[in-house]
Amino acid sequence: MASVVVRANDAALTESRTAFAGSVLIGRGVIADVAANSTTIVAANHSDDSVTVVRPDTVTGPGQVPVQGEPTAVALADDRAYVLTSTAEVDSVVVVDTRANTVVATYPLAFTATAIEVSPDGKRAYVARTGDDHVDIAVIDTTAERVGTIDIPAGVGASIDGLRIAPSGRTLYAAVTTISGSRLLMIDTETARVRKALSLGAPIRDLAVTKTAAYVLTSDITDLGAIVVVDLAGFTVNRTIAAGSLPIQMAMSADGSRAYVVDYDQVAVLCTVTNDVLETITVGSRPTAVALSDQGDRLYVTDVEGEITAFRVTPPPMYSPFEAIAFADERELEPVGV
Repeated sequence: MASVVVRANDAALTESRTAFAGSVLIGRGVIADVAANSTTIVAANHSDDSVTVVRPDTVTGPGQVPVQGEPTAVALADDRAYVLTSTAEVDSVVVVDTRANTVVATYPLAFTATAIEVSPDGKRAYVARTGDDHVDIAVIDTTAERVGTIDIPAGVGASIDGLRIAPSGRTLYAAVTTISGSRLLMIDTETARVRKALSLGAPIRDLAVTKTAAYVLTSDITDLGAIVVVDLAGFTVNRTIAAGSLPIQMAMSADGSRAYVVDYDQVAVLCTVTNDVLETITVGSRPTAVALSDQGDRLYVTDVEGEITAFRVTPPPMYSPFEAIAFADERELEPVGV
């Protein structure tokens, strides 16, 4: 098992509540993405053509579900995981029943899939696609078993690097990077039309949305990593927060006050109110993805060795059998500056 270190900024020790909760070694190579809700964690095992389902509230071990192709991204809605997979022939969305640990549907896609999001009720899956000279969003109606399209105004060389949907399900946000810069789009899911567009600049790596703001993770060689905070009411840039050197992914607390950013060999815990780095989290291998539980009290970090490490985060959680069952390997933290 990998060693775990949480380093707290001296000035932020009174706010620091991140604590190691345990880990589970999947052991199937690099985990490309991870998603979590209140009952389930799903890891995409990129080099193993499988996903792993961990259910912390049961005594059963992790379940392995083979999929056709390399899984690159995953989204969760209730007891369904929507997994992007890629083969030499076609990209697909594979739907996994996380209770039965079985594949229940597969939707082949035209073009290359780059991101996925699911509506809160699980009735629609939104998939970003890149073609030879355009980008669009495929809309999979999982109830009617049909696929529609949202056309995105972007030219050659563009890609959609993040999709997030509002809790109401009426608005979808798309992070688009082009050869001339990047844009955040506001899309009406009922009319399938782009309502607003905001130019941002640097290439986009990830996107998170709360009730009042969008948080866009960007990075380039010149400006390094940054989180651009967009006020959704006015659809304008509110402020920009420094976010490391090579950030690739992030998870955001429900109130937007904490950002957990994967930055090369660590996860930085940022306070978006004060713009401070509160902590840095280091696991045994280079981290690849992060996810928060629905309650926001657990942070899950995956790595290149195929391990999931859990951390307790603010607010202080109640006891969970997750630590006693799946993450039973407790180890001592090594805080710095205490």
